[in-house]
Amino acid sequence: MKPYLTRIDIFPVKSLDGVLVAEVKVLSSGALVGDRTYALFDSQGNVINGKRHAAIHRLRSAFSENREWITLAIDGNEPASTFHLQRQRPELETWLGNYFQQPVIVQENHDLGFPDDTNAAGPTVVSTATLQTVASWYDLTLEEARRRFRTNLEIDGVPPFWEDQLFSADGSPMQFTIGNVVLMGINPCQRCIVPTRDALTGAATASFQKTFAQQRTATLPDWAPPQRFNHFYKLAVNTNIAGQGGRTLKTGDSVSLV
Repeated sequence: MKPYLTRIDIFPVKSLDGVLVAEVKVLSSGALVGDRTYALFDSQGNVINGKRHAAIHRLRSAFSENREWITLAIDGNEPASTFHLQRQRPELETWLGNYFQQPVIVQENHDLGFPDDTNAAGPTVVSTATLQTVASWYDLTLEEARRRFRTNLEIDGVPPFWEDQLFSADGSPMQFTIGNVVLMGINPCQRCIVPTRDALTGAATASFQKTFAQQRTATLPDWAPPQRFNHFYKLAVNTNIAGQGGRTLKTGDSVSLV
């Protein structure tokens, strides 16, 4: 096997569409530059995301190259609306508020972003073969599996669930490298309701979680520590990156266990 980084996806606004990039810098926090930098909140301070609002799946978003502008459309239809994320924040919040039928506040964090797991705030890691295998359980395309699971770093040149060896049996960090960046695998990523829905419409896939758990149990590889699975609705690996702000991850980088 010759594992290598084949794909990098960042998500400038949490819960909205991702952006495919060829390389990305690491922040001093261990997060990736531009990933989940912005997030939507309601008036009570709760995140507006796919867990709480299935309607978010129908929003299509695109970003300028410098990711200072966002273009939004409902179901990908015209008319689309474009906003500068800094200079037109009130107009953006009004547009989003009209869509969600409630006040929306856009917040930003350029140091850490808004990760789901603040104890493992580095990029999430999965293999291409894993996503292809999971897609086959539901007759989905690879692209749809990518949209549903929303991982940052995709590894190719390895078998399905290869990434299950990137976390340890006892919970201690597991070191591995991508290029010149040392990452620490922390835990298998616990999944929420979001992957159970069509990523473009929000329509639920029948028995998604039950099928997933059954198939995940049946296909758990020998290298995966079973004690780290209190349930089997888990996929990809949460990571930390420490003390490497400014380093760059690039597609084509080799991946090695330390």
